[in-house]
Order: sequence, then structure tokens, then C-alpha cells
Amino acid sequence: MPVKITMIGAGSIGFTRRLMRDIVAVPELADTVFAFTDISERNLDMVTQLCRRDLEANGLPARIEATLDRRAAIEGADYVVSMIRQGGLEAFQTDIDIPLKYGVDQCVGDTICAGGIMYAQRTIPALLDFCKDIREVAQPDAIFLNYSNPMAMNTWACNKYGGVQTIGLCHGVQGAHWQITDCVNRWAKAQGLVPQDYEMHRSEVDVIAAGLNHQTWFIKVEWRGIDMVPKMLEMFEAHPEYSRTEKVRIDVLRRIGYYSTESNGHLSEYLPWYRKRTDEIMQWIDLSSWINGETGGYLRVCTEGRNWFETDFPRWLKEPPLDLATYKRSEEHGSYIIEGLETGRTYRGHFNVQNRGHIPNLPDGCVIEIPGYVDRTGVHMPVVGALPLAPAVTCAASARVQELGMEAAVHADVTMLKQAMLHDPLVGAVCNPEEVWQMTDEMLVAQAQWLPQYASEIPAAAARLEKADRDGTRVRLIETRGAARLHTKTVEEMATDREAAAAMAGAADKGKMTKE
Repeated sequence: MPVKITMIGAGSIGFTRRLMRDIVAVPELADTVFAFTDISERNLDMVTQLCRRDLEANGLPARIEATLDRRAAIEGADYVVSMIRQGGLEAFQTDIDIPLKYGVDQCVGDTICAGGIMYAQRTIPALLDFCKDIREVAQPDAIFLNYSNPMAMNTWACNKYGGVQTIGLCHGVQGAHWQITDCVNRWAKAQGLVPQDYEMHRSEVDVIAAGLNHQTWFIKVEWRGIDMVPKMLEMFEAHPEYSRTEKVRIDVLRRIGYYSTESNGHLSEYLPWYRKRTDEIMQWIDLSSWINGETGGYLRVCTEGRNWFETDFPRWLKEPPLDLATYKRSEEHGSYIIEGLETGRTYRGHFNVQNRGHIPNLPDGCVIEIPGYVDRTGVHMPVVGALPLAPAVTCAASARVQELGMEAAVHADVTMLKQAMLHDPLVGAVCNPEEVWQMTDEMLVAQAQWLPQYASEIPAAAARLEKADRDGTRVRLIETRGAARLHTKTVEEMATDREAAAAMAGAADKGKMTKE
């Protein structure tokens, strides 16, 4: 029987198309049955048309079943993949704009910090509904592959409360591994160890990365038996591009001792040190790409990409379909995990799983990102051992925020939600307790339509804000667009460079963090 793979949130143009192409590039998976489902009929229809055209043009036996009925899509599935953004761009806008009024300036806002914590409140109930369907109508051993952020909180909730084996997948390790490889290549050339025209592949640089998603640390880096960890700071400081675009990551490397997987913009909002003073933010970021720290940068590019795709879709249908003979499979883990389980070919990657003694100095049960391997016998996660103390302390603080945020989402506990915000590193560095309480109430009220579990609590949140206005105890709000906010282009403005607009709209990785 062919494998059945259900994709939830399949109206996501870049990711759905990329993952489907990766899967059918495996000969043994060429007859896969894909079940696409989404809450947007229009988005689902557009993506399905493009994907079916790709399959037909290559004469593949794989087929796509598209439906708005999620439970029907999950029925009989061997694998279920989530790529949803609960609340869409409308909710995402409030994740960025409301915290700004309280002084919290985020680049992405989808992992921790104020935006990431609220994102979990919207997403976790939806994922637990998916898990219920998986338990009841999918294959008994179905695996849930989660790409939806906030990765750690979502994966934690599904494994603890969803009753389904859930693995969180992210490409941050691969992206940073390529950066390290580039640095090692430059260093090796300077030492005369490789020819000047040598192009090093990341497979030549052995790494172990461990920690939390988006806060994973390269605790081992070796090239030809040479320990490169002590040389990392020197190599990154000397790099002509990274020395300019990765200032936060390099400073963390300087002070903590290890390079972090995540981008400059992401990392800057997970820590209490780099975005707490508005007049200092520009010292740490670079605006050549949103992912280097632009205020609300990911919201901007997602908005531009979606607007362009919806406007330019007829043109997409006229473009040449996929040529599988020349297609270069991406480095996203999903297709390789499925390939390993179905064919027995071993795949090694970094996956997000629950900590069961794998990293003993991080909380038991929290979701960690560590090396693992996959073959026909399953997904195997070796013990990594204790992290170096400074990275462990940094991760432990975030893990406890994630735990508070996850439990709040599951139990609709407003007090716990506010405590998660209070203990968040950047929010706590910027806001006093009353500002945190009022900011959280404001976000609850603004996002009420996507927070069904809080339905009985939101009127009280609105009443507290109204009382503060009446009593004159409302905290002082800031009128700002952020320290580094750029203009969101209109479709007309994007049309001046159609090729770039189409590439950005169709990109699964809008940060261009992986090497093609």
C-alpha cells in the first residue's frame, strides 16, 4: 500500500510544495497519497493546483486529495505534518504591534518573548485537536511531524497531552552548520590546508549541536580531527559578511563560548541583553536582510509574500512545472525521516524531542533539539550529556518560560500566562510587572477570536483594562513603529522586480538560512 501523508495547513505555498517535491524525489515514495487540508479553501485550491501540475508533468503515480475536512484528511494517515500559522497574519500583527507599545521590540516573535508565548496560546489547542484525530482515525503508529512554531512549546504539549509521538523539525542547525563550514573553509585556505578554489561541504565538518530549538549550541565542531570550537570566535570575527550581519551571535559566542544555531534577529529577542534599550538596538542588527534583526521583519516578508502570491497566482500557473530530473532536494528533515522509516536508509539529523535524560542539566520533559538518527526501526535519540554550564543556564531560563506558556495554553490559566510573560528574558528586561499584566490582558482581548479556551476569561481582561483607564492606573504606552521597522511593500511596489517577488513568495525558508 502507498504511504499516506497528511499536510495540515497545506495552503502554505512555499512549504507544502517544497515538502511534497522532496518526498516524491525518493523513488520508493513516488506513489505517495497526499492529503492536503487547510481552513482556507482559496489557499488550499491554489496550492493544490500547482502541486498536481508538478506531479502530472513528471508522470508520477502520487496523487493529492484536497479537503477542508481535517478529520477525513487524517483518516488512515501514516504521517501527519503540521505547518499551520494559527490566526494567520492578522493575529501575527498583534503579536508584534501590541508588545511594541510596552517597549518590547521583536524581530520574529514566534518562539518565546511576548509574541511567541501568545502564538502558543493560539496554536496548542489546535494541535491537540489534531492529535485527537490522529489517535482516533490515523494509523495506530502514525507519527506527527510538527513544523509549526513555537516549536518547543507545541511539541511539548503534543507529547505530554496529545498522546501522539510528535517530532519537531526545524532547519536552524543546517543553516548554522553551513555558516560554520564557510568559516572553516576560509580558515583552512588561510592556513594553506586546502587549495584557494576549494569548496567545502558541510558534511566535511563534524558537529554536535544541542539545546533548545532556536537556542541550540554547537558544542562540538571538528574538521579533519582538529577541534574548531576554540577557533570559532576568531573565524567569525574575521568573516567579511558574518562580522557585520551576526553581531549578536558573535557577541554571545564571545561571552558564552559557543555558537548558537539561530539567526541574529531570532537570537536577539530570546535574550535580555540586546533589544532592551531602543537606542542600542541598531548597534546589534543589520538591515541587509530582515532576519538580521529588523523590527517585525518576518511579519513584513510573510505579508509581502502572501499578497504577491494571491495577486500573481495566474502567472504561476503559466510557469514551467517541476522537472524532477533536475530538482535538488532541500535539507528539510521531513522527507528524510519518512524515507528512513519506510526504506531503512539511515538518516542523521537534529530533531526536537522530549528530554528524558538526554541533556541531564536541562529540565526533564522539556523539548530539546539534539542529534538523532532514523532507520526502519524508528527514530533514535542518543544521550548527549550535560551542556556546558553557561549554555545550560541560558536554555534553562527559556525552558521554564516555555513550560509556563505551554501549561497556560493547555489549561487556559491567565495567571500562568502572565507569569510566563513576566519571566521571559526580554519582556522582563523591558517591562515592570504591572506593564506585563496589562500587556497580556491587551493581547488576550485583541486575539479573543483565536483563543477559544480563554472565552470565559477575556471579558474579565477587558474589564481590568477599562478599570485601569478609569482609575488612571493604565501604564504609559509608547507610540513607536519600532527601532528598525521597514516599510511593507505594496503589490505595485513589488512588481518592479517580479522575479525577486516570486522567489520570496515561493520560498519555504524566507530567511534563506539553508544553502541550496
